[in-house]
Amino acid sequence: MFKPRELPQFGQGGPASGAAALSQAQAIDRVTTEPAIQSGRIARLRGYIARQAQADWTCDLAEDIGSAHWFKGLGVMLSLGAAALALWPNAKAVAALPAMPIDSNAREEFRVQMIQPLALGADSGRRMAATSALIAAQGPAQSASVKFTATLTQGDSFERMLARAGLSAADSAEVARLVAGQIPLDQIAPGTQFDIALASTAQGGRALQMIDFRARFDLDLSISRIGGLLQLQSRPIAIDTTPLRIRGTVGSGIYLSARAAGAPIEAIQQYLQVLDQHMSLDAGIEPGDTFDIVVSFRRAASGETQVGELLYAGLEHDGRAKAQLLRWGKDGQFFEASGMGQQRTGLIMPVVGGRVTSGFGARRHPVLGYTRMHAGIDFGAAYGSPIYAVSDATVNFAGWHGGHGNYVRLNHPGGFATGYAHMSRIAVAPGSQVRAGQVIGYVGSTGLSTGPHLHYELYRGGTTVNPMTVSFTVVNQVDPAELAAYKARLIQMKAITPGAALNSLAPRQAAIGKPEARREIDRLGN
Repeated sequence: MFKPRELPQFGQGGPASGAAALSQAQAIDRVTTEPAIQSGRIARLRGYIARQAQADWTCDLAEDIGSAHWFKGLGVMLSLGAAALALWPNAKAVAALPAMPIDSNAREEFRVQMIQPLALGADSGRRMAATSALIAAQGPAQSASVKFTATLTQGDSFERMLARAGLSAADSAEVARLVAGQIPLDQIAPGTQFDIALASTAQGGRALQMIDFRARFDLDLSISRIGGLLQLQSRPIAIDTTPLRIRGTVGSGIYLSARAAGAPIEAIQQYLQVLDQHMSLDAGIEPGDTFDIVVSFRRAASGETQVGELLYAGLEHDGRAKAQLLRWGKDGQFFEASGMGQQRTGLIMPVVGGRVTSGFGARRHPVLGYTRMHAGIDFGAAYGSPIYAVSDATVNFAGWHGGHGNYVRLNHPGGFATGYAHMSRIAVAPGSQVRAGQVIGYVGSTGLSTGPHLHYELYRGGTTVNPMTVSFTVVNQVDPAELAAYKARLIQMKAITPGAALNSLAPRQAAIGKPEARREIDRLGN
């Protein structure tokens, strides 16, 4: 029967057996206590790591200078800097051998195939020596015909353009004579392109064979040499001038909404400028309003189109008109449906940007040297600056007026008159009618004047008054004799079918549907 061995008890046996028993007891105690010690150390390490993770290792070194927290932050900064310097990468270039050895033959092959700039000699390409098959030319080689395109640039003349294109003096003069019979040469727009063909002659020169160009939006001209003579062929192009009308609903912004509806950028800009003169754009336009834009528009049978100036600007809300503005008159001003135009009230300055250099009242005259009444206001302005009429008026006087120099006096309704002195040049004639804001002359220093400025006077019942105390109300209005024609024109604008002008006259585009029409109007705004 198995029986476990019993450990000797303390105090039993001899000295040797007692020492052995003591060592066994120590071993047992060590086995039982070491795991506890190890687990305690791990727990303390975990606690230390947790406390350090929660500790604030960064601080503002500009605060609490000298404190323990400050020194800890300084130590962190220096440690991180030292670590960054220690780990700084080595940027030393590593030399590497070429992938393949290059001998002289390979280098020469690379040279002949590369492209070098002219500034470096352009020494590339293969060169071959002449052989017996090469025959020396008797003169400069010329092709039978040369075709190219020439462009009339800004500030250039038609005759100089022909000369640069290589036409002889006789051909240039004949072409200019033929074209001038159809259209004045100075009316050919810069940027017009000319398709030209020159043929070589027996004398070694070149003669005009053909020139073809679009002389005008509605006219094509072609000149050809037939039987040794230049002959002109004129090809008129059918043009439709139906205005382009675009309507749409205002969304988050009127500009983006109008662009989405296909309105050209130029038309939108004109539309907003006109509305801004008659209403507040910030408070007057709301989401859900309907904008109505009509611009002059020309379309040619060849497919080209031209967008012109704004003719009508409308704005509606729930079917009720908030603005109906129509361009009318030679000045191109916009008037409301009732025939009233823009109204301005206040002190209207006769010179833009002018500063008051001398006020109304008694002063020492800078030229005469004694005190006298200064019956107006002096505006300092640059020489040649335009001078504007402050209101609609009739020119009562325009010419030399003693110490006033070049002087203009305007008679306004209500018994008022204004005077403008020391002009360098007068731009109106006596008896003519002027509108508010029209240029009547230019700043100068004529008469009793020490420098360029405008002397501006205001008369009430023939007596001078301080111009700063009087405000003008300027109201533009359609002439009553033209009011019926104006309202008929307004009805005509509102009767135009939106988008009808986009139907191209070109036969090749006759079957294009609405999607292509949208692309066409998008092209107009670019």
